[in-house]
Amino acid sequence: MHPAFSVIFLTTLIGIGQGLFLALFTGQVYSLAQLLPAQESQNFYALGGFVALVFLAGGLLASFFHLGHPERAWRAVTQWRTSWLSREVIVLPVFMGLVFLYVLIHFFGWTQPLFTVSDALPVDLSLIVGFLASIAAFVLFLSTAMIYASLKFLKEWYTPLTVVNFTFLGLASGFMFAAAFSAYEGIDLVAFFGTWAVIFTLISAITRFASLIRNRNLRHNFNLSSAIGVRHQTIRQQTQGFMGGSFNTREFFHHKSPFFVNSMRRIFLVLVFLVPVALIVASYFMQSAFLPMVAFAVQYIGLMAERWYFFAEAKHPQNQYYQAIS
Repeated sequence: MHPAFSVIFLTTLIGIGQGLFLALFTGQVYSLAQLLPAQESQNFYALGGFVALVFLAGGLLASFFHLGHPERAWRAVTQWRTSWLSREVIVLPVFMGLVFLYVLIHFFGWTQPLFTVSDALPVDLSLIVGFLASIAAFVLFLSTAMIYASLKFLKEWYTPLTVVNFTFLGLASGFMFAAAFSAYEGIDLVAFFGTWAVIFTLISAITRFASLIRNRNLRHNFNLSSAIGVRHQTIRQQTQGFMGGSFNTREFFHHKSPFFVNSMRRIFLVLVFLVPVALIVASYFMQSAFLPMVAFAVQYIGLMAERWYFFAEAKHPQNQYYQAIS
């Protein structure tokens, strides 16, 4: 498949936004349950939530560059019964609206406890909104990933590992940014977010390796005969049928050499998994506020390479027909 950069930015940016919000909400719950030191300034959650909104808005904006007719984008919501894309289009603004409410609640300090759970966890309005937003975040992970995981004819994507990888890579990048954000703000949550970022990064490394091994061993049941509907034992294609390119040849193949594709795989394996974990571990020993920021920057570059490879790895059956150019 052709890796469109608009979709690469869409999936990676909203993944960071989802992961960042979940990190902030997790930190708040831990603090309220007195498992972490309480944060004196509510602006940390307000500003962090606002940054999550910026990532989500950036992903939403990027998606419009992939539309042939952006003015018709609203029609996508009408197919919510059968289309995962429609569900994503619905869930994303709902999630953004809940995050916006979460930001407003913390910004204006509307955090007086409404009631207490088990005499240990004071529940305020931000906790209720945050819980609903967390559910929406995971539904959004599912909806985004299922756009690809539901396509039976693209075997590289048609696996639960697609959903698992989208979710854990989003969590890893979001918690990684939360660690960097805490370091920048001077908040004593760098170790907490950094530890979870490493855990999610290692889990996503395992699941992503599993998908790579699975896809390497795939055996496709399509061939040139099935592509053109001609039953014959000996078929040889001399030309694609016309002189120039077309939508099919542009959108369903990446037009890169095997060396380039393999290089992208090696790059994302190093930048997404190895380097960020090493930098976070080094920041613990060096007590550096700068290294978590570098870790996030490196991981995001790797995530773009990972998402490029994710699209390029998928082999569309129609490429059996358009494999030769005159």
